[in-house]
Amino acid sequence: MRVISGTAKGRSLKAVPGTSTRPTTDKVKEAIFSMIGPYFEGGQVLDLFAGTGGLGIEALSRGMDKAVFIDIEKKSIDTVQHNLQTAGLKDQAEIYRTDATRALKALAKREQQFELVFLDPPYKMKLIAELISTMEEQAIVVPNATIVVEHEAKDILPEVIGSFNQQRRADYGDTAVTIYLRSVEG
Repeated sequence: MRVISGTAKGRSLKAVPGTSTRPTTDKVKEAIFSMIGPYFEGGQVLDLFAGTGGLGIEALSRGMDKAVFIDIEKKSIDTVQHNLQTAGLKDQAEIYRTDATRALKALAKREQQFELVFLDPPYKMKLIAELISTMEEQAIVVPNATIVVEHEAKDILPEVIGSFNQQRRADYGDTAVTIYLRSVEG
């Protein structure tokens, strides 16, 4: 695993020890960023269920200003910290060890808002629609936000979740990526 493009291009990323996480492959990561980018002119990214932090780190490398990484596993948090250090992006990141629901409440309380969200929960957790609805209700996504969901290919996600419309879905073996765009004014 490595950073594919941008300021940290070519830097190696460490995997989370053990088998509890499923890192996004470079092939899938490259496909995601060709769909949503490939580069950004600032903004904030939320990497929920961060795992290695690979998606958020890639977004920072490609021009996002700041990233917030959330994971409940200590091994994942340690790996994200290591990978941010390796990529030279630690100053642009906040890392929190907590569950997703608590994290969303805390971010809302701090009035943080995101242009881009990576949502890659463990496949057995079927919370995608609920989490997207919560993000909208808590006002932590900007009006034109993009949410990238990585999920099991056999799962069919709703076309519309609140003000988010499914824009694209692509399958890569057992993994699928579904991209939602928020369509609200102001």
